[in-house]
Amino acid sequence: MIEAATSPAPATVLLVVGAAGEEQFGQEFVQWAGLWEQAGHTAGVRVATIGLDTNSPVVPREQLEKALQAQPKDGLSELWLVLLGHGTFDGKEAKFNLRGLDISASEFAKWLEPFRRPVAVINTSSASAPFLARLSRPGRVIITATRSGAEQNFARFGHYLAGTIADLRADLDKDGQVSLLEAFLTASARVVEFYETEGRLATEHALLDDNGDGLGTPATWFRGVRAVKKAKDDASPDGWRAHQFHLIRSAAEQQMAPALRARRDELDLTIARLRESKARMQEDDYYRSLEALLLEMARLYEKGQPPPN
Repeated sequence: MIEAATSPAPATVLLVVGAAGEEQFGQEFVQWAGLWEQAGHTAGVRVATIGLDTNSPVVPREQLEKALQAQPKDGLSELWLVLLGHGTFDGKEAKFNLRGLDISASEFAKWLEPFRRPVAVINTSSASAPFLARLSRPGRVIITATRSGAEQNFARFGHYLAGTIADLRADLDKDGQVSLLEAFLTASARVVEFYETEGRLATEHALLDDNGDGLGTPATWFRGVRAVKKAKDDASPDGWRAHQFHLIRSAAEQQMAPALRARRDELDLTIARLRESKARMQEDDYYRSLEALLLEMARLYEKGQPPPN
């Protein structure tokens, strides 16, 4: 028996288009926003775009703050925050450039502090890395286009990520949907390919953080969708939570009720952490714990849907 996939609210994608600087960049940012909007509409989620209306009497910074204040702070629905534009770093504070007043990483972190629902923040701007440490929280997904604030050249990562989030060619584990992790890995690979083809030194190196340590992991630390390296020995690998974020869900995932999906995701994370700790456990204790989790997973799928192939 498949349980009806009811939800109190769909996911929300909040796109923030920054100051163009030059007309060429402005056209690119508009194009990237259009790809995200198209993917969001295909997914059937709520999409709101800030920064394109140059005639609005309310500056984008104020629009963003009000939009975040109006968002539910709890619940199961995902909030995707996508920043498309330029960034700066003065050695102390990173900022995302907006028409009018910019937004700093510290200010953005304060605005996000009340949120307990699933949140992904994707900052595709140059010099975006300091946002990662400021915004990192356990269970929150943070992606930046650069690995340091010193990488201040125009970042192309946003272009490739916008074109990847709805592209099934990025479905690395072949489950019929593209996770945020898969989009990050594929876009990062295309950035590398761009610089190699152009014969240029890469000036951007994207990072992903979802374990709350604020350090981030580059795509080169992954094999498939699994991180084979981690920044700290006592930290869980990055990527597990990001692999649970899907903007456009497969038909099978859409049939699963949100509460069951959330519990399934919790079990997946618990199993992954258990496997990480296997070497430090007694063998009987490990398999006893694993069996209990797998049995609960099986019961969950009996209620919700058949397990994926």
